[in-house]
Amino acid sequence: MADDTARAVQRAAHSPALRHAARAGLLGYALIHLLVAWLALQLGWGTPGLSSPAESTDSAGALALLAATPLGNVLLWVLAAALAGLCLWQAVEVLRHHSRLPPAGPGRRQALVQVVKTVGTAVLYGYLAVSAVRRALGDEQRPAEDRQVVRGVLSWPGGQPLVVAVAAVVAGIGVYHVQKGLRSGFAGEIDLSGVRPSLRTLTHRLAQTGFVLKGVALVLVGGVVGWAAATFDPERATGLDGALHAVAAEPYGRWLLLVVAVGLATFAVYLLARARHPVG
Repeated sequence: MADDTARAVQRAAHSPALRHAARAGLLGYALIHLLVAWLALQLGWGTPGLSSPAESTDSAGALALLAATPLGNVLLWVLAAALAGLCLWQAVEVLRHHSRLPPAGPGRRQALVQVVKTVGTAVLYGYLAVSAVRRALGDEQRPAEDRQVVRGVLSWPGGQPLVVAVAAVVAGIGVYHVQKGLRSGFAGEIDLSGVRPSLRTLTHRLAQTGFVLKGVALVLVGGVVGWAAATFDPERATGLDGALHAVAAEPYGRWLLLVVAVGLATFAVYLLARARHPVG
């Protein structure tokens, strides 16, 4: 039975349909990064008083921008389906590589870390897919609701340490992104062997920049959210949107928002390259 399951997982992992779904999901994820980058630019450099359909500078704001287009609902459903495929692909990857863990030792620890990373990525893609569906159905996510949730969590016994711990995890993921970018740890995820050398180098450098600057943005989010939780300030403890608005209020804010926007846009280049030139 176990062997039959393993063979079924291997077939699913190499299924052209699943691979195409994953590539479509990467394109959708790149689009979200580009839209959030645009929102960050608008927050720091936009015209004061200019109305925008986006209510927050994060993935919810990106979905709001899509919803405001003439084909908004269609685009949201397509995005949801693509991200759901990406989530399924990551779930299959967990089963394919880690259905049987190595014996106790360093190998098992490394495998468990990889399982946690892959499952976390799958959960993120699933969350974005559900968010796109909710937006398509007219269920708008508002910053005020996020603040109410955060305020409720902070009021729990041990709520503050919990939010601080989550913020520390986010900052840790940011540090991991920075290291991955500096060490070119993403190189094995893209097959650029068929690309001319100049474009290969440009893509690699942009991907490096994307990982490093997105990592800086995540460290920033973790720091702002952690400090806001420690000082019981739900206005700022609402993730990327709260962190970027906190940064925007500082004298140097617009320049830091520019760095965040460049980081998100260049990370989208990595996602596009991974979709266009997958390994295997």
